[in-house]
Amino acid sequence: MSVPGEPAPSTPAIVALRAAGVAFRAVRTEIPRSAEESAALQGIPLGALLRSILVRRAADDYVFVLVPGGRRFDWPKLRAHLGTNRLSLPDKDAAKAETGYERGAITPFGARRPWPVIADASIVGLPLVAIGGGARGFNVHLTPADLIAATGAEVVDITVPEATEEAVIGD
Repeated sequence: MSVPGEPAPSTPAIVALRAAGVAFRAVRTEIPRSAEESAALQGIPLGALLRSILVRRAADDYVFVLVPGGRRFDWPKLRAHLGTNRLSLPDKDAAKAETGYERGAITPFGARRPWPVIADASIVGLPLVAIGGGARGFNVHLTPADLIAATGAEVVDITVPEATEEAVIGD
C-alpha cells in the first residue's frame, strides 16, 4: 500500500517526466523485498511492474532493457536484436555511474546519459505500467504508450517467463 501523507521525492526522473509533459502518477510505498511485494503494495498486476536493467553492449555503450515482473530478458533474443554476440551487466558502481541511480531505483527517466531503451512487447495493451521513479520504494505509473513515446523505446519481444518452482517440478 502507498505510504500515506509522505510526499513524492524530487528525483531527476520526476524532473525529466514533468519537463517532458508526461502524464504520470507518483506512487510511494514501503521498500519492497520482491517484485511480487512491490506490485501488491502498488495495487497492480505483477506484469505491469517494470524493472529497468542497464545492459552493456561495449565499452561506454549501454542500453536500458525494460522487463515486466514475472519475466526475464532472454539473452539470445536480446543479442540477436542488438546484432552483437557479447552483452554483460555492469556492476552496481558502474550502473550508478552511468545512470545516477542506485540498483533498485534505476530508470531511463532522468538518467545521466540518454541510453537507448528497449521495452518488452508484452507491455503493449496494458492499461498502465509502473517504473522506477528514481528512489527505492518510489515508482511512477503511466500508460505504456506514454512510456514508449517519452523514452523513444523500441518495442521488441525480448523476454520469456521466469521459471517457477511449479514449472521446474512439473517438468
